[in-house]
Amino acid sequence: MSDVAAIEQLVVKHAELKKEIAKIIVGQDEVIEQILLSIYTGGHSLLIGVPGLAKTLMVNTIAQALGLDFKRIQFTPDLMPSDILGSEVLDQNRNFKFIKGPIFSNIILADEINRTPPKTQAALLEAMQERAVTIAGHQHKLELPYFVLATQNPIEQEGTYPLPEAQLDRFMFAIELKYPSISEEIQVVKNTTTDKKQTISPLFNAEDIIAIQELVRRIPVADNVVEYAVKLVNSTRPNLDGASDFVKQYLDWGAGPRASQNLILGAKANAAIHGKFSPDIEDVHAVVKGILRHRIIKNYKAEAEGIGEEDIIDKLL
Repeated sequence: MSDVAAIEQLVVKHAELKKEIAKIIVGQDEVIEQILLSIYTGGHSLLIGVPGLAKTLMVNTIAQALGLDFKRIQFTPDLMPSDILGSEVLDQNRNFKFIKGPIFSNIILADEINRTPPKTQAALLEAMQERAVTIAGHQHKLELPYFVLATQNPIEQEGTYPLPEAQLDRFMFAIELKYPSISEEIQVVKNTTTDKKQTISPLFNAEDIIAIQELVRRIPVADNVVEYAVKLVNSTRPNLDGASDFVKQYLDWGAGPRASQNLILGAKANAAIHGKFSPDIEDVHAVVKGILRHRIIKNYKAEAEGIGEEDIIDKLL
């Protein structure tokens, strides 16, 4: 199949996939779109939202619709790295045998990742970056495709361990979940208080997802779009000579090169699902907030004046 035909097929399959997910999840279209974009590009996503917004249900539903294995890890203050990676145990013949932990799956939901200490958070880093884990000196490859979708509750600040910047940078998207509208909440209540159960039909499999990821990477990008994305990321860095007064005034730290890479990958995937064969600046704008939101660090002045990350990104566009 040619790449042109593959993109046309992806547009149809993507629309079907969203319909399938909508059987269970009401609304949250933008959130689902960004999760799917990160899956089509092979990235990871951080879901930020208060408890009770169906984050776990959403990830489980997406995994079912994609035909992928799904495991949920509930992060707690006493969780140890071996609890998620697995460990070596002695069998009855007194030989060491490796028992795989829950990290060995296609989609991992790292629930409330900010409630576990840095040692356990770091155990995810190698898996996220290298798609492999090292136990007792042996490296174990993870099955592809592999995604980490982590959730973080913004209101549980006491007794939490904020993710370090290095780990935040490894998430392609930081996606904010907001409360549903009244009409959406009415629909949620109607759907969840009856004995009717919706079943999700898998529309893809692991090979299909890997083929989509390869297709997205093959999409050509014009030089002016790459230049725009790089200059946009560059404009977030307050310590550079050419930084604007606004950025110097409100930002402590800007985004790194991984943001530029993800902007272009995200723009390619966004173009593909809309039937375009090459991304333009509009596609960069479509993904910019989710990609930069967690990579720019505000200073005290921005906090004091109530200026959010999205306000700063809007100002830079």
